[in-house]
Amino acid sequence: MTSAQPPIQFDRATGAYQDVSPWERTAAFMLMAGCRLSASFSHRGYIMCANLLRRALPKRDIVVNLNSDAHFAFPFGDGYWSKLLDPAFSYENELELLFRHSVEVEYTLLDCGANYGYWSVLVSSGPLGSHKAIAIEPSAQNFAKLANNARINGSRFETIKCAIGSARGTANLSGTKHEAFSIVGAADAAGEEVPVLALDNLIDEGRVAANGKYLIKLDVEGVEIEAIKGGTRLLQADSVIMCEEHGNDPAHTVSRYILDHTPLTLFVRDPASNRFETVTDLSILDRIKVSTNVGYNVFGTSSAFWLDRINSLNASASRRAQ
Repeated sequence: MTSAQPPIQFDRATGAYQDVSPWERTAAFMLMAGCRLSASFSHRGYIMCANLLRRALPKRDIVVNLNSDAHFAFPFGDGYWSKLLDPAFSYENELELLFRHSVEVEYTLLDCGANYGYWSVLVSSGPLGSHKAIAIEPSAQNFAKLANNARINGSRFETIKCAIGSARGTANLSGTKHEAFSIVGAADAAGEEVPVLALDNLIDEGRVAANGKYLIKLDVEGVEIEAIKGGTRLLQADSVIMCEEHGNDPAHTVSRYILDHTPLTLFVRDPASNRFETVTDLSILDRIKVSTNVGYNVFGTSSAFWLDRINSLNASASRRAQ
């Protein structure tokens, strides 16, 4: 927790705040208004402005009720997560579309680069199916907040403090933003030393079964390809990897690797068609990745089960558009 003070409470469904001072309520309104104003230009500058405002705020947490069974805590005024104070804001809606379309599927979420555990909190909640989730985060600073979010949600998902890479080992973690810590440049002795696991080590350790169903979120800040290399056996199961393509990478490095070096079929949600389109030509990403400060998720799978689910999701989208 950020301090001994009880956290502010905010319910996204009703917009109601509890245990908030008049100044904090005003600041929350400013954070929400800033999110709405900056939405038209991909929230560029929002994090910087929110973090400046945070300096004038008491050091305490806010717990956002994402739904009736999902409670997500972070430091009040945090530039990355304060966009959640705008009920109209949708975080990585392409992931949520797949999660909501898979409520009845018995799968496990592997939340790699979990940060404070947003997706683990949601996917393990009743409205999204009460799924098993394993939240993996290397940073000691972030892990404390991740563990707190597991605790306030009844310890219903597992947490592991480590980085994900191509093989078991250690690395140095560095960075100045909690949402962008990375083991890239691991020789930097000034960073935090962290253990590294490969995805397939989760099978070796008995944490997951080789024949299960998995949704694997890889938000691992520059080591997505190494993580894919370390998950050969897991990706042969009924698995989908969900990888971040950075908007500032015109070479589409992660997607290019998936297409050229794996047997996975690659998908991306196209806002123009509102469908998960199969990527065979990377030029589609030239059109979709319009903002350099934004991450875009791509999906890879060789599972007939998940290919069918994605086709079903597209059919549902087509019916809604009629």
